[in-house]
Order: sequence, then C-alpha cells, then structure tokens
Amino acid sequence: MTKADGMPTHKQPVADPAADEQFIRSLRPKTLDECIGQARVVEGLRISIQAAKERGESLDHVLLHGPPGLGKTTLANVIAHEMGANIVTTSGPALERGGDLMGVLTNLQSGDVLFIDEIHRLSRAVEEFLYPAMEDFCVNFVIEKGAHARTLRYQLRPFTMVGATTRAGLLSSPLRERFGIFHHLDFFSVGDLVMVVRRSASILGISITEDGAATIARRSRGTPRIANRLLRRVRDYAQVRADGMIAEGVAAEALAFEGVDGHGLDALDRDLLRTIATVYGGGPVGIEALGATLNEEAQTLEEVVEPYLLKIGFLTRTPAGRRVTSAALDHLELAASEHHRAQNQGELFEERDGNAETGKRGNAMT
Repeated sequence: MTKADGMPTHKQPVADPAADEQFIRSLRPKTLDECIGQARVVEGLRISIQAAKERGESLDHVLLHGPPGLGKTTLANVIAHEMGANIVTTSGPALERGGDLMGVLTNLQSGDVLFIDEIHRLSRAVEEFLYPAMEDFCVNFVIEKGAHARTLRYQLRPFTMVGATTRAGLLSSPLRERFGIFHHLDFFSVGDLVMVVRRSASILGISITEDGAATIARRSRGTPRIANRLLRRVRDYAQVRADGMIAEGVAAEALAFEGVDGHGLDALDRDLLRTIATVYGGGPVGIEALGATLNEEAQTLEEVVEPYLLKIGFLTRTPAGRRVTSAALDHLELAASEHHRAQNQGELFEERDGNAETGKRGNAMT
C-alpha cells in the first residue's frame, strides 16, 4: 500500500489467525483480468471462453499441465467464474471406482466445471468410464450379472472438464485426445513474480518496497506459490526483527535465515547438486540412487526438485542419468580439485573392479 506521494505506508499485520487464513485464500485471482503471467495461456482461454459464451455452449474440455504451483487450480476456478458456472473439485486418487465418478457426474448441472487434479493418477477403470462422459455426455453402466446383465445408458447434462497434471506423458492417448484445449504452464519471469508479490502484499496489508518485492521474486523459483509462501515468512521476520517494512535488506536477511539462497535454492536442492558433484563425480547417476543417498523419495526429487534445476541450467538429464553443470559447481563454490578428486575416486573403483573381473576370467581359463 502506498501514500499519494508514492511512499509505502506501514499497515499493521492481521492478528486474527482465522482472518489471516481467509486473506491467504483470497490471494488467488478470480477473473482472467486479475491473472498475472502466463499471457499466452490467459489469452487463449479468453478467446475460447468468449466464443463458447457467444454460442451458448459449454466450454470444451481443458487440460492444464506443468510443474506444481504455477496456477492450474487457480485457472480452473477462473474458468468456472468466467463461464458463470459452479465448479466441482476432485482428484485422480480420490476416484477409485467407476461408481465414485458416477455420483459426481450425475450431480453436475448444465455448464458446470468438473476439475480433476492429478488426472494422470486415474485408474484405468475410471478412465474407461470417463470416455463417453467427455465425448457424448453420457455414461454406460452394467446392472445385474451373467445372462441377465444389461447395459443402461444415462444421459448427462453438458459440462466442462478441466484436468490438471504435472506429468502429461503419463496420460493415456485415448484420454488425452478427448481434451479439446491444451495449455502448458511454464515458470514465471521475475517481473511477473514481482507483480504477484506486490499484489499479495497489498491484499495481506504488508508494507513492502519495490526492491524488497524483487528480492523475494528472484528467489521464488519462478513459482507464484513459492513467492506467496516466502512473502509470509519474510513478513514474520520483518515484524519481529525489523519495523514491519519489507525492504531489500530485510528480505535478503529473512530468506537467508530460511535457507533460501540467491537463486532460490533450498537445502535439498543444494544437497542434491553437491551429492552428484562430490559423491558421484559429477554424474551421471540414476534418480533411484540419488533418492537412496539423500533419503528422499525419487518421485519427490523428480517432480519437485529437478524441474527448476533443469530450467536454470544447473542439472542435465542424459540416458545414463543426471549430471551437474559447471554453473552449478560455480554456484556451490566447489573447488575443481574436490570435484575431480571425487571423479577420480569413481574411476579408480571402476578400474579396480575391472582388474578383478579380468583376474577372475584368467583364473577360470587356467
């Protein structure tokens, strides 16, 4: 918030936890005009929604895919708001049987939006149940068994399904092809994240300078969800250790206290890079081996940690495994001698194993 002369004003933080949670939920934009970033996606949705409304039809089914925290759930709610429809939210793991989906589909009103998060985790039986619902707005289910089995066709009201996934490649081709609109969400630019931070600060009543917002934005890994989380942590730090104003220095101190460095890497990111560099000689190394070394789930590393490291060029994927780049070594300030020492140790073990295998073959021949 600013005064008329452009200087930031000091506003007391919200004291009531319940009210604070309500503020946090209100950070999500409700209309396309309020959306920041993802300009191509927003404009594409704007055209599709306007065309559907002019024809008086439901919007075609939409598939949103991209890394976590970029706004897939937010866009699903925006689509429902722009279409003037209700939204019903569920997730792939929650729909275990066709009967679970049947109850959801039959309760949808005309034009409603059905949002399925983590749609790549739908079971095959539920997928098969979903095909006619998406294509013909009907469901077929079998009653009775054996010689008396019959198939009943139940007509549904027209609806829009919005699917969200972080792993579009895991969707089966029949399901993927039934979506009419595809949008990939990419990481936000620093400029867009600055606007996200300033908008959230205004809603939450946080006093912040332009440089303070930029400091948070640069360390947010290109992700609005992380930017809003870091903003709240910096707010707490500024309230206790400073005068409540988030300036550049206060933001940098708070984020360093939280273990977030200048590139937005946290302790797990640095541990992964350092492990590949020092334990595995820079790579290549498989994701399962990394997970075992770091005591983390391989899926967590693959879906949460790796995408940003790949984006900023600190990590590469090869058919043989993951490798760290020279930029990552420079960022970690690892001496070249330390990296080469680990690499030479790996070569030494390989040579020793090779000599042992040769000795075994020689003994077998004699």
